[in-house]
Parts: sequence; structure tokens; C-alpha cells
Amino acid sequence: MSLPLVTVAMPCLDERHSIEACIRGVLTQDYPPDRLEILVADGMSTDGTRDILGRLAGEDERIRVIDNPARIQAAGLNAILKQARGDVIVRMDAHCDYQRDYVRKCVEVLESTRADNVGGAQRPQAKTFFQTAVCAALGSPLAVGGARYRRPENEGFVDTVFLGAFRRRVFETVGLYDPRAITNEDAELNQRLVRDGGRIYLSRDIVVRYYPRGSFRGLARQYFRYGSGRARTLLKHGAFLSVRPALPFMMVAAAVALLAAPGLHPLAPLAFGLYALVAGLEALRVAARHGLAKAAIAWAIFPVVHVSHGLGFATGLVRYTLARDWAPPERLTGPARRRTTARIQQPRSA
Repeated sequence: MSLPLVTVAMPCLDERHSIEACIRGVLTQDYPPDRLEILVADGMSTDGTRDILGRLAGEDERIRVIDNPARIQAAGLNAILKQARGDVIVRMDAHCDYQRDYVRKCVEVLESTRADNVGGAQRPQAKTFFQTAVCAALGSPLAVGGARYRRPENEGFVDTVFLGAFRRRVFETVGLYDPRAITNEDAELNQRLVRDGGRIYLSRDIVVRYYPRGSFRGLARQYFRYGSGRARTLLKHGAFLSVRPALPFMMVAAAVALLAAPGLHPLAPLAFGLYALVAGLEALRVAARHGLAKAAIAWAIFPVVHVSHGLGFATGLVRYTLARDWAPPERLTGPARRRTTARIQQPRSA
């Protein structure tokens, strides 16, 4: 069969600890080497990442490094898309591990489902004691709200996926990433895609693993930013595809109401006690097999995630109501790709 040219799109910023291993992993993908290019948009890293990228690009002509002075992932992805030659764009992050057939499976699922965007589940992977507890907590619907792309056993059409592999025409019709979206740029793009009649498919065969934050502080900052980005998306589009992104904000708002309204004070101990009980039981369910210490950490992770996301959402509602910073999406024009008609033998499964 004739295989499409694939552009791997990878934004990065100060990733010297992971960037080389990630790119070398992409270079060993079982997709035909002459049908693959790797474009890395670097946000002007200062930790040595640029030197590593320069060395890798010197070793393999398929690797190209693009400057991303805006330092925002979405802006870096747009810079890549404007130089990409591929008919399929495979979005990757530098802090993930990809199964050797990741690119090939993305292309196969795009073809078999006729979807516009495909991806796999967001599979967390741990290197540290704390990350093991995070992975357990993120496996619970209590932490992630039942998002289908969080469960590796799920398969079918969904409203968003982790990262994603897109047909190029998506960016020519729906538009590029929102260049000012500091977070939630993937979900925002997918919301536009679904709104315009596009289809997104979640496949069990597409396997990628990512490493979660390694501390309570890092986790809180991450989810605060997530909440702010999702509030921005809500204000931009006037709706979500589901109520899930707003649930932590509703919980935090309810807690504030219980504490602020004197008439509700008698209910506060019951409500907070019930939350603690549910969170504790769920932490035992998802983390007890890793030991009681990790279950205790998972118990604490639930309120950190909920409160941080909820406060971020509230902050985002205020911030972006006062200063809206979005514009109509720019569309990809002027094909940069070089089309070839050579027929290439499909690689065998690993």
C-alpha cells in the first residue's frame, strides 16, 4: 500500500533530561524512515536542550529544529505545521514514551476508521514513589471525571484524545491551534473539529505513556493551569462538549458556599466528612495494592487536583472575561509538503 508522509510535531522547552531519549525512540519507529520527518519547535531553551537538538539534527536529516520565541506549546505546534510536509501530523510530547509501532498504528487507525484525528489513552507511568501514587489516583474517575481517553481499555469515537494524529486537512479547514492557549490547546482544537462535523477516534492499539508530576506542588500548579485553560475555552466557545471540565469548579464553589453562608454551616461538617470518606475509600481501591503509604498519598492527591483545578477555573473565568485574547483561527494554507507517489511496502507488525 502507499503510505502517507508523516510529520512528527514535537514542541519542547527545557527538556534536556528527556528530549534525546524521546527523539531516538521516534527514530526507531517501525514506520518507513523515508516516509517520516521530525520537526521540533524549541521554546528558546536555556538548559542545554538546544545543543542536544543540534547534535541530533546533524546526525539525521529527518530532524529539523524550529524556533518558538512565543514559548507556548500551541504557538510552537503552529510553527511546525507551517513547515510540515506530511499529509498526517502526529503530535508528540517530549516527556512521553511511545510504543515502537505508535506512528504506524496512528496511520492505520486513521485509514480504517476514516476519522480526522486518532489517538490512544493517556497511560501514566511512574519513576518515583510519589508518581506511583499519582498514577493510581489518575486511574480513578474521582480524579479525572470519567474521561474516556484516560482508560486504556476504551475504544471508539470520542470528543478528545491524548495528543492526537491528524489528517493535514483538519488544519486547512478547522484551523491551527489557538496560539495564545497556554493549556487545553488540544481539547480546544478538538472541540472545533467536532463542532464542524469532524470525528475523533480512541484506539486501544495506539500506546503512549507519560510521566506525571513528581510533587504535590507540581501537581497543583499543573491542574491550576488546566482549570484556567478550560475556563478560557468555555468563554471562547460558550459551551463544552461535556460538563466534565467544570465539575471541580462546581465542587469548590459548593465548598465556598458552605463556609460563607451562615445558614449552611451545620451542613459543612457532613459534606466535608462525606468527601473525605469517599476520597479515602477510592484511594484504598486504586492504590492499596501499592501499599498503604501510597494509598494515603493518593487520598491527598484528590483534593489537590480538585481544589487546584477549581481555583484555576474560577481565576480563568475572571481573567478571560475581563481580557479576551482570542481571534478567529488561522487556517493552514499554501501546502509545504512534497507529494510523492512511490508505493512502499507496508512494514510488518513488530
